[in-house]
Amino acid sequence: MIAVDWGTSNFRAFRLAPEGGIREQRSSPRGVLHVKKAQFESVLCEEIGDWLDDGETHILLCGMVGSRQGWVEAPYLPCPAGIADLAHSAIHVPFSRAQVRLIPGVAGADECGVPEVMRGEETQTMGILETCEGDGLVCFPGSHSKWVHLQDSNISGFRTYFTGELFAAVQKCTILGRTMAGSDANTGEAFERGLARAADSGGLLHHLFGVRTLALTRQLEEHDSASYLSGLLIGHEVRCAMPTSAEVLLVGLTSLCSLYARAIEICGGFARVEGGFAAARGLAAIGAKLKWN
Repeated sequence: MIAVDWGTSNFRAFRLAPEGGIREQRSSPRGVLHVKKAQFESVLCEEIGDWLDDGETHILLCGMVGSRQGWVEAPYLPCPAGIADLAHSAIHVPFSRAQVRLIPGVAGADECGVPEVMRGEETQTMGILETCEGDGLVCFPGSHSKWVHLQDSNISGFRTYFTGELFAAVQKCTILGRTMAGSDANTGEAFERGLARAADSGGLLHHLFGVRTLALTRQLEEHDSASYLSGLLIGHEVRCAMPTSAEVLLVGLTSLCSLYARAIEICGGFARVEGGFAAARGLAAIGAKLKWN
């Protein structure tokens, strides 16, 4: 089976062995935002056509390829949702060279009834069930960070935080960016100052302006401003999302997971970082439950 995690910015494909192990893998920057509506089939052929030539006949897709901006829009599956539910709800995608199925996203709501949605993280979650023994709190740091609650190997609920995209927007599109040097965020002293500030009264909107005033008064070096801002935003997120003394499993890029792990520890939790290929393992687990014919 060919497993494809097709996100907003990137395309990742895995050629899986019958038992689910990865035989080959490849990636490209041809995410959904870089593919026109009528070109998804041709792009897929260009990316994995040689695997099809070798005899692969089954393709399983997940991610933003199933969004309104993607190839075919897949309905959201309500919580709670597990491997069997996702497999049963996978939809058929017309494709001339193989059988293609698309895993739906998952939908929920916060405590006030405001909708929550995800596409892609549900599949990654199914790939890390053994690590957390089917229960616990999983965090996917990113542009729209997801905090997923697992119960009995099902996604029972989740919350989304706009942290990564807000960091980029503040840094690039506001006056705060004018007092920031081009260094990346790291887990040093400035990051921890931002984390500590997030615990103060006043709220995030007030705290954000302090990024500028601290730099103007030379209490914060410009090359440390990005780290301070990162700590401030992640600190607000972690304090909202994480129960006291919780254990959190982190899944994502090593650089982001290191920032979140430090924040979780300082805020009183315990962090574990999951190794790579959660999406591939989740696709394999869901694919094993599919009826292809």
